[in-house]
Amino acid sequence: ADASAADPDAGSAAIWHPRPGTSWQWQLSGSLDTSFNVQMYDIDLFDNSASTISSLQSRSIKVICYLSAGSYEPGRPDSSQFPSSVLGNGLQGWPGEKWLDTRSAVVRKIMTARMDLAVTKKCDGIEPDNVDGYSNDNGFSLTAADQLDYNKFLATEAHARNLSVALKNDTDQVVDLESYFDFEIDEQCFQYSECSLLTPFITAKKAVFEVEYGSSSLSSSVCPNANAANFDTLIKNLSLDATRTSCR
Repeated sequence: ADASAADPDAGSAAIWHPRPGTSWQWQLSGSLDTSFNVQMYDIDLFDNSASTISSLQSRSIKVICYLSAGSYEPGRPDSSQFPSSVLGNGLQGWPGEKWLDTRSAVVRKIMTARMDLAVTKKCDGIEPDNVDGYSNDNGFSLTAADQLDYNKFLATEAHARNLSVALKNDTDQVVDLESYFDFEIDEQCFQYSECSLLTPFITAKKAVFEVEYGSSSLSSSVCPNANAANFDTLIKNLSLDATRTSCR
């Protein structure tokens, strides 16, 4: 019998399932600081080499690779593959970045190619960003049902490649999506009073990697609540450079 069929954690191609209490670092800008003694690094898929990923993994660190699944970013190696027909309205505060028509087969093909790159680079998992376009002014009238369909597609394709996959924000759909995803990455749930919406992940013994943006002084107000909720919370700069203050 194939043990892996019954137990998703069995075998060498195990999908990583982080539990609450997993230490981590998130860095998407600046020269990567690999000095932190943590259990997981979340870094950019395109900007980091397979050797950088391998070096972290040699220290028993899991590596999650960031990619934008719901927006077009100029200057990515595959940016030219997006036809203009799938490019919607701009993302506020991110010049040149545009919402994608995530119903499009072309968009989905590009995203699965990105997942294949994550496999090639031997990432342990992926963080697909901007998976809440339906709740933004996206330019395509995307519905909540469209978003659920796309996010389930992302999770299914990631798991088909033995990649762990994060649900990024999309707090209003957590109840419908928790079972498809291995952990949550959330930005500013304390600032926006949305943290209670993330409880299904904690109940399922799945890590909630949460970030509040600002100076380390925030930790005195944020960390007691974050720790009580069993979140793994960091205080970070909005640029997501190496700077970090960990609540636990």
